[in-house]
Amino acid sequence: MADLSSFPISRRWPARYPDILQLYSINSPNGVKVSIMLEETGLPYEPHLVVIGENESWTPEFLSLNPNGKIPAIIDPNGPDGKPIALFESGAILVYLADKTGMLLPEGARRYETLQWVFWQVGHVGPMFGQVGFFHKFAGKEYADKRPLERYVAESKRLLGVIETRLAGRQWIMDDEYTIADISMLGWVRNLIGFYGARELVAFDTLKAVPAWLERGLARPAVQRGLEIPKRP
Repeated sequence: MADLSSFPISRRWPARYPDILQLYSINSPNGVKVSIMLEETGLPYEPHLVVIGENESWTPEFLSLNPNGKIPAIIDPNGPDGKPIALFESGAILVYLADKTGMLLPEGARRYETLQWVFWQVGHVGPMFGQVGFFHKFAGKEYADKRPLERYVAESKRLLGVIETRLAGRQWIMDDEYTIADISMLGWVRNLIGFYGARELVAFDTLKAVPAWLERGLARPAVQRGLEIPKRP
């Protein structure tokens, strides 16, 4: 049986099954990237709910694994060379799991093209859509100055336009091949128009390729399961 005692996070969120991958997350747009990936690959894992509304991601135990204080994070007791590995940052975790399983990340030149879209999501889509959520749904909506919201809405519309252009004539970001590039974005687009309530703000219904892509993605059984993992109380 794997010994995870050297990882402080395992003391706050004890592993019932320490021999399988441990996921520390919540079903936010970044969190569901990894749960969807795990469901798609079929890797066995044990999810642990990190309640960000109760600042659990800022506890010493969580920070010991992820000094950035954001979900998700993982411990894989069966890492490279048979040694445990702890990782944070959703994009890095997606690449790790793809390499571990040999799934959802093409080889050769297409690998790097896929990675550019994952990195683009991490650097642009997540931050911009998240700011729309803050200024439209959360505390920022009380701000009298609406210029920040207008700025983030305009940039989010531009980013959706980039995705729309990429998906024109394609089923998925990488043509007919569903990859971690799609997994990295599905939760964010879903949240932007759903949970954040910004569908009209970003003129989502003027798009054609993106809504069709989102519908295809959300119809995947693994995506449907991953969106609800970890389960909230």
